[in-house]
Amino acid sequence: MAAPRAPYACDPDRSRGRLVAEPPSRTRSPFRRDCDRVIHSTAFRRLKYKTQVFVFHEGDHYRTRLTHSLEVAQIARALARQLGLDEDLTETLALAHDLGHPPFGHAGERALDACLKEFGGFDHNAQTLRVVTALEHRYPDFDGLNLTWESLEGIVKHNGPLTDRSGAPTERYRGYGVPVGIADYIKTYDLELWSFASLEAQVAAIADDIAYDAHDIDDGLRAGLFQLDDLKVMPLTAEIIAETSAQYPDLEDVRRGAELVRELISHLIGAVFAEAQKSLAAVKPQSAQDVRQQSRALVAFPAEVAEEEAAIKRFLYQHMYRHKRVMRVMGEAEQILFELFAKYLKEPSELPPEWLLGAGADNEGDRARRIGNFIAGMTDRFALTEHQRLFDSTPDLR
Repeated sequence: MAAPRAPYACDPDRSRGRLVAEPPSRTRSPFRRDCDRVIHSTAFRRLKYKTQVFVFHEGDHYRTRLTHSLEVAQIARALARQLGLDEDLTETLALAHDLGHPPFGHAGERALDACLKEFGGFDHNAQTLRVVTALEHRYPDFDGLNLTWESLEGIVKHNGPLTDRSGAPTERYRGYGVPVGIADYIKTYDLELWSFASLEAQVAAIADDIAYDAHDIDDGLRAGLFQLDDLKVMPLTAEIIAETSAQYPDLEDVRRGAELVRELISHLIGAVFAEAQKSLAAVKPQSAQDVRQQSRALVAFPAEVAEEEAAIKRFLYQHMYRHKRVMRVMGEAEQILFELFAKYLKEPSELPPEWLLGAGADNEGDRARRIGNFIAGMTDRFALTEHQRLFDSTPDLR
């Protein structure tokens, strides 16, 4: 059963509004309207063919960016419901959080960051902001989706503040500064980079971690990158596996793995909910603004569970993300994007006509960023098709 709306939840009736004023919807709250706009966006549909870990054609049952986003939304809504938060805003942020990811997962992000190094680099959160504020062309009165301030804030700050109050980048961004797409946008619409985001955004962020941990285990098992018993090196997963074996001694490995994933998600959600209750009881925020002005995130794993979760990430990094099969494919994927970027930079006429409108006035940085935006929007499938069109040989990526 849903908890009543908490005083610290974001209230759609008190939203800070949209950059371009619009008449209110007769049937939907501002946050529900945001969520619907994300779902109907072109960028959201493209997530169907964007890599999570495995390239789309390697199997029908592996996660894609789309199915991952749906799973994040389910976990996030479950937590939001328990905490009395606005479920529509939470779902918006969960579904939108990967809109800026390029093709081929983190390999694609590394490649684009290297290609754009001289022009501010590539950051997927900044790219998501570009998508929802500029790159979607669906409405007659504005570019982007014209989302509420609260949705834009959550997209940019779900992992915490980007600066201190003086504007100096936080530790995470100290080396290279606030990503250029975000730094440029806040000159027009101040998203208060110094503060924490809403609890709805914090819930969406931790739901992303939970989904990654559980479902990458599921995909890794399915791909045969590791076996179920390999997961016994971690106390948490070892305990769940032992309990399942005791309760169902004759269960086959596929169902044992599914039970591990299910129980792991439940364990992590329960731990986050209990820790959030403690934090909220300690600071007693009376509004969403009180949440923003805290010195720490109020939605987090308890210390002991954070250690368990970090151990899962280390296991997956070693046995999945750095597995020689995955590394070989991702290395070839990076090379595909390097070659596409260089080709478009040298011969801009190879870009689609709609991407050439106004390009005549581009300087080198504008042209590079335009090409980066085009490549970031590609699906795995389209990137491969483009490479096949422009080059004599294209890796199979299997």
